[in-house]
Amino acid sequence: METIREQAARAVTDLIEVSGITAGQVLVIGCSSSEIVGETIGHGSSLETAEQVFDAIYPIVKEKGIYLAAQCCEHLNRALIIERACAEKYGWEEVAVVPQPKAGGSFATTAWARFDAPVAVEHIRAHAGLDIGGTLIGMHLRDVAVPVRLSVSAIGNANILCARTRPKFIGGVRARYE
Repeated sequence: METIREQAARAVTDLIEVSGITAGQVLVIGCSSSEIVGETIGHGSSLETAEQVFDAIYPIVKEKGIYLAAQCCEHLNRALIIERACAEKYGWEEVAVVPQPKAGGSFATTAWARFDAPVAVEHIRAHAGLDIGGTLIGMHLRDVAVPVRLSVSAIGNANILCARTRPKFIGGVRARYE
């Protein structure tokens, strides 16, 4: 478990640095605890593993003032668990559901238990994302997602994919971009 914690902490630290995400912005994480422990996504959920990953990641993002959005599994239509303050800041509508390990996923269940004032929402537009084990977080990112590479490529047995987002380039050849 210590290796998983170290890999998760390194991944989120690298992603924050590479993506340039800042306080008040949103980092979405989809996490298959099944994939981390070497099982097929959705077939080996491990609350203990999800807790280890969450407990490695959350203090880092919280210290930076970044909002964490924990993606639920397909059984809850990939809803997200966020802090109420985040939902209020961005105007995201709350939905009525409480994630469970087999209906929402172990990572989202852990977020619900560990957040100060958790709420579930259906849609967000995150500034960066970490996909642990092929959970398909792309639907929760802002329009222009840019893949980023980190110093780690897996957490446990789960491959990770990461992205940052940027504003759209509009205006054509006469436009200037900073």
